[in-house]
Amino acid sequence: QVQLVESGGGSVQAGGSLRLSCVASGYTSSTSCMGWFGQAPGKEREEVASIYRNGGATYYTDSVKGRFTISQDKWKNTVYLQMNSLKPEDTAMYYCAAGQWIVSGGYCYADNGYWGQGTQVTVSS
Repeated sequence: QVQLVESGGGSVQAGGSLRLSCVASGYTSSTSCMGWFGQAPGKEREEVASIYRNGGATYYTDSVKGRFTISQDKWKNTVYLQMNSLKPEDTAMYYCAAGQWIVSGGYCYADNGYWGQGTQVTVSS
């Protein structure tokens, strides 16, 4: 089992910044990647950014490229998402997840993995 605890969400105005953190504990070696998934009201959950734990490869959805940066601190079993130049359309519940890195696709597959409870990000115009 892997436990994930997110923090750092909140409300900001457009153009502002937030930094999300996700601390993993438990049998973390059973997973090869961690990522952030966003779900806006009425929309499907999507993978926003993810990172391969051992190689450092990253994935970003197109809408956040150049604005968001995912990073990890392996010693602390923590993954961060630095969110800059936030837009109202970034408003969503953001979930941290741990899963398996798909090498062929360059993303983190977490449907069968572990999930945190989520942290809300609200961006006002």
